[in-house]
Amino acid sequence: MAEPFKITRIPTLKTTEAFRSHVQSLGLDIRCDDNLEAGTASPLTQPVNNVVINGKTIGNRWAIHPMEGWDGTTEGQPTEEVVRRWHRFGVSGAKLIYGGEAMAVRPDGRANTNQLIIQKGREASLGSLVHTLTKAHDERYGNTDDLVIGFQLTHSGRFCRPNDKTRWESRIAYRHPILDKKFNVTSDDQILSDQDVRDLIVKYVEAAQVARDAGADFVDIKHCHGYLLHEFLGAFTRPGDFGGSFENRTRILREIIEGIRSTGNNIDIGVRLSAFDFVPFRPDPELSKPGKLGPGIPESHDHCMPYRYGFGVNPDHPEAYDLTEAFQFIELCASLGVKILNVSAGSPYYNPHIQRPAAYPPSDGYQPAHDPLIDVDRQIQVVRQIKSKAPASMVFVGTAYSYLQEYLPHVAQHNVREGWTDMVGLGRMTLSYPDILADATTKGTLIPKMICRTFSDCTTAPRNGMISGCYPLDEHYKTKPEFTQLKTIKKSVGS
Repeated sequence: MAEPFKITRIPTLKTTEAFRSHVQSLGLDIRCDDNLEAGTASPLTQPVNNVVINGKTIGNRWAIHPMEGWDGTTEGQPTEEVVRRWHRFGVSGAKLIYGGEAMAVRPDGRANTNQLIIQKGREASLGSLVHTLTKAHDERYGNTDDLVIGFQLTHSGRFCRPNDKTRWESRIAYRHPILDKKFNVTSDDQILSDQDVRDLIVKYVEAAQVARDAGADFVDIKHCHGYLLHEFLGAFTRPGDFGGSFENRTRILREIIEGIRSTGNNIDIGVRLSAFDFVPFRPDPELSKPGKLGPGIPESHDHCMPYRYGFGVNPDHPEAYDLTEAFQFIELCASLGVKILNVSAGSPYYNPHIQRPAAYPPSDGYQPAHDPLIDVDRQIQVVRQIKSKAPASMVFVGTAYSYLQEYLPHVAQHNVREGWTDMVGLGRMTLSYPDILADATTKGTLIPKMICRTFSDCTTAPRNGMISGCYPLDEHYKTKPEFTQLKTIKKSVGS
């Protein structure tokens, strides 16, 4: 029997030299600067001069990723919890709010019963979020001319739970030999027909107009994390106009953008892309026991080889990536006028370690099978490779930096300065420490007690029907009844 893996925790690495030594011992190419530059000398405070979004130049080099808070109303409207999060985005100092929130273009496309919905008639409520964020940013920094705000448009596809937080109502691009069982896909009737897809495209076009009217500078057409449009990129086995060839599997993106432009809507466009995928993973049953998840191992996949059920995955070795089509996709985006590529990987639902490296798993995940820095490095290098082949007119946002913790700004500073990425995007880190990079570039130091330690509570909570937030570090969530519920759940699964 294999032995569980023991992680070297980032906080135990007390200096950049110790961090660098550990990285080198793993054979990785994560580079970090010894000292943080402050003020206008910092690479992270430089404007992004190669693109203009809605007439604006993005004022610095960090972005906030879109997140699902599970805390809207059941009608999909913002609540005080949502407003609080957007206010904190405003005070963060980030000049690119990349989506802010994942917004479903139809009620039946929600991943949970409290996800925001973006459709006609909601311009005012969504516009109030833009106003809250902009006002908070202006009060703290005195300038919003270089603040760029986008809305992320999504349909959750296989992960739809619009009516009951405990019941999957999956709509899919194709039958999957591994994921169908996990997400209660039992019938071909759950496959969206070509006409269903065309009807959905209309909803994306309408949502983009709502975004424009609500004051968003751009929309993100979400192609990541196993949600519907990402799943269509891997629809090799699907017949018809939206499956099989690369041209067909990318038809949805082309028709959405064509539809947006045909209405006279000139809103700018970004795409968040899972540039590669792996076969789904599960906890190792030999090392799992009551109250303790085992480390992640690939699901058995001998019965579905060659593996033709994902985008950017090596069909002969589905525990490895193949960027051939990712390069093609970037070329397509450039030809369609997409200005921002936010690059991610995999899915939090079936291989979270490659998507958001963490020391501690969510309740439906697994313990790390190796040092999470391996997964951080993989995403850094993929962005570096893709960006090197892309036109200069596109802005790239890198992902998977939160696990770096104390050394996040040191690595971010290096990667931006050397052109490995244009911008660094942060998600869960901003829940506990929204102004981490503002501190790094003004004070040159961080507040250790505010740093996200990747406990995954912000994922475990919604996986169990509760609102998302940083329960360990944000006092706002520590006072909620969910705080106690969450502790009980984590103890029972050993996450």
